[in-house]
Amino acid sequence: MAGGRRIRITLASRLAGVVVLLVAAAVALATFLLRWLPREPWLAAGIALAVMLPVAVIAVRAVLQPVLAMFRALGGTVISYRDGDFSFGLHWERDDEIGDLVASHNALGDVLREQRVQLVQRELLLDTMVQNTPVAMLLVQEGGPVVFANIAARQLLHRGRRIEGVDIAAVLQRAFPSLREAYARGGDGLFSVSRVAGDGEEGGAEDEIYHLARREFTLNGRKHELLLLRHLTAELRRQEVQTWKKVIRVISHELNNSLAPVASLASSSAQLLQRGQTERLPDILRTIEDRARHLERFIEGYAKFAKLPAPRMERVAWRNFIEALQSQVPFRVQGELPGEPGTFDAAQMEQALINLLKNAHESGSAPDEVCVCVRRAGDMTAIEVADRGSGMAAAVMEQALVPFYSTKRSGTGLGLALAREIAEAHHGRIGMHNRPGGGLAVTLVLPASPAHP
Repeated sequence: MAGGRRIRITLASRLAGVVVLLVAAAVALATFLLRWLPREPWLAAGIALAVMLPVAVIAVRAVLQPVLAMFRALGGTVISYRDGDFSFGLHWERDDEIGDLVASHNALGDVLREQRVQLVQRELLLDTMVQNTPVAMLLVQEGGPVVFANIAARQLLHRGRRIEGVDIAAVLQRAFPSLREAYARGGDGLFSVSRVAGDGEEGGAEDEIYHLARREFTLNGRKHELLLLRHLTAELRRQEVQTWKKVIRVISHELNNSLAPVASLASSSAQLLQRGQTERLPDILRTIEDRARHLERFIEGYAKFAKLPAPRMERVAWRNFIEALQSQVPFRVQGELPGEPGTFDAAQMEQALINLLKNAHESGSAPDEVCVCVRRAGDMTAIEVADRGSGMAAAVMEQALVPFYSTKRSGTGLGLALAREIAEAHHGRIGMHNRPGGGLAVTLVLPASPAHP
């Protein structure tokens, strides 16, 4: 020590010192032997080398033994780091290159420990958020087994029990038929689930709307798929309330715009009659009639949605129904029509499909790509209207069934909402999804046999 500071002796200096001492000792021994063997210098040198070589090995090993032990310790801690154990630290008393290596190694261990703690804390936070989110989340490995499912997914699909390790096909087999259909279609989409109302609630059942989102990615070298099931019923109801408030404002504005000029024209007509100036009365009356007709058409569009009557169920031949529909809106029929008649209100179902077909033609799809497919699936009948337009963004799809929600400047936002109301009035449901290759498909699923209230 000098002035309170440790003298740094490097490993190279230590080895060099040992080598110098060994050489000096060998020279001294050879010189000593030459006194006894002055005429045989090679023999003296050989004896000195034979004596000093084991001594040199022992000396070098004595110098390198702590270094080799430290190297073994470093190798052991590296193996521990690889296994995720960062609790080990090393100590080296000498101030040399090995000391610098040990200090750097310990600093690395400190950083890894700190990062591990932060990672564990983030994982706990993320797991808490994922487990308590109302969105049902399923992580499925390629080949079928469920790798992860949060609380919402277990409650929705497995009665609160764990799903990890269960094949996704087995999980879906016990799930809602509409979810199986949405999963089999692939891609994102909406589907509805009919739940029996509780005691004291009005009505026998209520439909709940869900949005299915699917994302694929690679994890640990294997393909996985993340399924997100978002319950939209409560959100749709909140949006409907806000939309109804907006509709009331729109109706009030339209009534004021129509009734104010009508009242003004009626007052002018009365004044003209008092003056005996009747030549302008026909023009004024025609204007009043035009405003009244416009107001009538405006109110009628909203009344159709607000006052949907109960469906009059009857047996309808599919071929006759489809031909009547084609006479109003062009489309092509995909596949064979069911031979057995359907049971529904033909007028209401025609109105719902006309709205869907008009949306399909307005989507940018080629007219010959707009098609209707009717297929029987067990005790249900599915009517699908598909196009090859631009499809529907996820944000728009989540609100597409809200009454009066529209992305078109002149749209009323009643087409899909009215189709949903008609499907639910028939004890059915509506679903939609973007088609692979582009376009949108909207499906009305109806009971194949008459529905009893």
